[in-house]
Amino acid sequence: MTVAEPETLSVQYLSAEDISTAASLIYQAYHDDPVLQNVLGFQQDNPSKYETKLRALVREELASFWQEKQPLIGLYSQSRLKAIACVFDSASELQAERYWHWRLKLMLSAGYLQTNQLIEKERTIREALSTKGHYLFLAFIAVDPHFQGQGLGRYLLRGLDDLVESSNQASGLAVFVTRSEQREFFSSEGFEVFKALSFNQVEGDLMFKAAQ
Repeated sequence: MTVAEPETLSVQYLSAEDISTAASLIYQAYHDDPVLQNVLGFQQDNPSKYETKLRALVREELASFWQEKQPLIGLYSQSRLKAIACVFDSASELQAERYWHWRLKLMLSAGYLQTNQLIEKERTIREALSTKGHYLFLAFIAVDPHFQGQGLGRYLLRGLDDLVESSNQASGLAVFVTRSEQREFFSSEGFEVFKALSFNQVEGDLMFKAAQ
């Protein structure tokens, strides 16, 4: 009888060749996000325009994270990317009013109004977190749908604890959630609801996990 070897997982910075895979994972994970559907204009009878805009948004966001050298953290198993987390440092240059070429490219693909709404969302979150000083923010977290339910999200999230601890005295890690299951997941990992926020009539919670 052959005994299967235990799976070896590693949390490490994303490699350039895995950017497209990361984009696909994020797209799938955030396809049904209420805020994005609201801002990007999801229509049940014609979802293709929304999906095109969402793909453009994910592509431009990943490009901005990569160019600004913000943490793109991958969970790997035997060199296969199974989960991805995108984090930005509040002290970085990755501000809500991103550099002009990011805004121009996103406006052309997602639309002027939608781009400004997304920028306003980020600005509101930053203002709400201003009392936290220097912190990290989890912008995206996604697990390969083929491997969901295996605890990979928790494994990756705990890897981010090390990132917080090594990030020049960061006060903690923040995340914005809109669903009860997301709130329960992050609560079970030590996050606490910090402030309720609303974007375009979509309610959500800003959650924060203080550094240990």
